[in-house]
Amino acid sequence: MNPELMERFLAKKAKKLGITVEELKAQNAVPVTEKPTTGTPPLEREVNIPYEPLPAQPEKIEVPSYIFGPTKIEEKNVIASDSDAIQPTINDNRENKFALIGYPLGHSLSKVIHEAGFKSLGIEASYDILETPPDSLVDRIKWLKVNGYKGFNVTIPLKLPISLFVNEVDKYADLARAVNTVYIEADKSLMAYNTDVIGFKRAIPSDINLTGKKVAILGTGGAAHAACVALTECQVKEIAFFTRNIPNSIELMNYVRRKFPSIDFNVYQIENIRSLEEYSMLVNTTPIGMLGKAGDMSPVEIETLQTLNNDAIVYDVIYNPKKTILIKNAQKLGLRTITGLDMLIFQAVAAQQIWTGNTPDWKDMKIAALEAL
Repeated sequence: MNPELMERFLAKKAKKLGITVEELKAQNAVPVTEKPTTGTPPLEREVNIPYEPLPAQPEKIEVPSYIFGPTKIEEKNVIASDSDAIQPTINDNRENKFALIGYPLGHSLSKVIHEAGFKSLGIEASYDILETPPDSLVDRIKWLKVNGYKGFNVTIPLKLPISLFVNEVDKYADLARAVNTVYIEADKSLMAYNTDVIGFKRAIPSDINLTGKKVAILGTGGAAHAACVALTECQVKEIAFFTRNIPNSIELMNYVRRKFPSIDFNVYQIENIRSLEEYSMLVNTTPIGMLGKAGDMSPVEIETLQTLNNDAIVYDVIYNPKKTILIKNAQKLGLRTITGLDMLIFQAVAAQQIWTGNTPDWKDMKIAALEAL
């Protein structure tokens, strides 16, 4: 392969793996040319290099520049565990103005949840629902800065695009490759976080131990990424993704295998599910079952749920309706369930910890959400 083509090949492969060209060369994951047996041009093949284990606790997580901003938030500002919270230093006198951006936002519960949280803290604050199509994201960010907002939440389809405009990201936003919470500093710089990971993990009752267990995740979108990162901290043994489009999941598989080498990752066709017997938890991150989007359907048939062991847990990240068909079917079978409402509440609690430095009453926030549903 001529030098120019070689460099283009390496650049493309490095970008796909989320590493630099230098790191790729260091792994010797470069094309090897076989000597031709005839006068035909040489055949080129790739040598499959096994994943090199990463240090248990790397000093610094490099943020891919093509995904996020140039730096990441210092480790001291990262929510490291269920009991720890980001404690930003509030040194300005701006109003407590916050918002949610995304599109569409017709069924959002964020306003009532956050207002209940601020009330529990005794804080006078506003929380606005601001529909923001992707093509108006830049203007919306400028508007939020100009109008003195302290922070905002981000939902679909903006969780990835917003990362192009932030100054720094925390550990979870880096690993999940998505942002759902932003703190606007007094100097207008944007600090980005992913509290979906925290929300997913905190919603799992403390008596559930997933260490060394196998977990199945339905879907490979943004919610699946957050669930995956959270489950790695639960020290699971294996995570199996079930999707409609396996080819589109190759990049995800390469990424998680490189980031979490101690965990086994596999991907299967969701339509081919026959048995879930080996999994201790089934997580639905698809929109199937959501109000307004196949709300009368389940991502798996009840016959498939019956293959789960009696002590298995079914976790649906959908929060509207309160009980999806999947959750209802699981409860009919006597299986333990976790609904998306708890994840929603806990990610909102983490967001307010970032914005205010204090922890709101999650019970008040949940009651407000239940009354609104």
